[in-house]
Amino acid sequence: MKVYLDNAASTRVDKRVVDAMIPFFTEKYAVPSSQFAHAYGIEAKDAVDGARTLISKKLGGKFPEEIIFTSGGTESNNLAAIGVAFANAEKGKHLITMQTEHNSVLNPFKRLEKEGFEVTYLPVDKDGIVNIDTLRKSIRDDTTLVSIQYGNHETGTVQNIKDIAKVVKEKGALFHTDAAIAWPYLPIDAYKWGIDLITLSPHKFHGPKGIGILFVKKGTKIEKIMNGGYNEFNLRPGTENVPAIIGAKKAIEIFSQKDVAYIASLKKRLLNDIKTNIKDIEINGSMEHSSPHILNLTFKYVEGEAVSLRLDFEGIAVITGSACYSRNLQASYILMAMGREHEQAHGSIRFSLSKYNTEEEIDYTVQKTEEVIKSLRELSPLGKEDRE
Repeated sequence: MKVYLDNAASTRVDKRVVDAMIPFFTEKYAVPSSQFAHAYGIEAKDAVDGARTLISKKLGGKFPEEIIFTSGGTESNNLAAIGVAFANAEKGKHLITMQTEHNSVLNPFKRLEKEGFEVTYLPVDKDGIVNIDTLRKSIRDDTTLVSIQYGNHETGTVQNIKDIAKVVKEKGALFHTDAAIAWPYLPIDAYKWGIDLITLSPHKFHGPKGIGILFVKKGTKIEKIMNGGYNEFNLRPGTENVPAIIGAKKAIEIFSQKDVAYIASLKKRLLNDIKTNIKDIEINGSMEHSSPHILNLTFKYVEGEAVSLRLDFEGIAVITGSACYSRNLQASYILMAMGREHEQAHGSIRFSLSKYNTEEEIDYTVQKTEEVIKSLRELSPLGKEDRE
């Protein structure tokens, strides 16, 4: 049996999404910038504008032009962080983010530090939750941007974005949230909640790769970070990826909360059965405030890399840490920030589910995980006295 449980890295594209995209490869292949030259360009622009309108409404926006299409979540985060920082530098050069953010947020902020900005990296508690009072005290008169991730890509921990946004707005700063993992699994409302910028990544919810979305509330001061043409309201130059934009729209249109409920039931089944059959495990992240599709566990006395490799041999795709971070085999910086010991942070496994997973796959995963952990623990000298 083959079981794909790495859906936080990327998901299978829904066939309905592919079907919606195909005509924009084969029949309607003009680009929106050709709208002033011929009818084909007008057709492309109308299709893209339709996508903007739908996505803006889904996010609680008010204007189609608040939707900026990019190449992916990473570019959207870079545009939000760097574009806002430079556009508002006259007001101040203090920025705030969280220690457990995705690297596509952390690295732009590190770059900005080299450019003369000051960054406060907020700590998190053992569940990965940022303290709102600590945030409030960290915001200064010269703070221009606060960026707090909605749902964590590695542990699934969800921040109270609604209350965080309220604090940020009361203090007069701009607020960005990387919602690439959380939305549309969890709700968001830009205007009601007071969010200025939102990052989305359609390939995380059965849309295509190569397309990202950045919601920029009307009136938000932001500069382009790449030079070229005047596409995307002069914020993101380059030819629009029309097929992917249409695919993103379709993925959002068909996303179902019924699927979310089903995924959450699979996650509950997976956790309960692993807890029943395998001793000495730790849950990484908050279970009370958690994305419905991500479960991060540490299996004591074994290496996470060994577990993922052995499960791969059994046809089960999981990952240790996050997909963007696992190549260097270092302990997870996210779990370390949550106060985990090096062994715990190095031994975590992320299971991430989708609507295409089945109960039979979950049962098979539990069975094989039990076998793998038992086998590895028999070979491991770690914690041998505690296990005997």
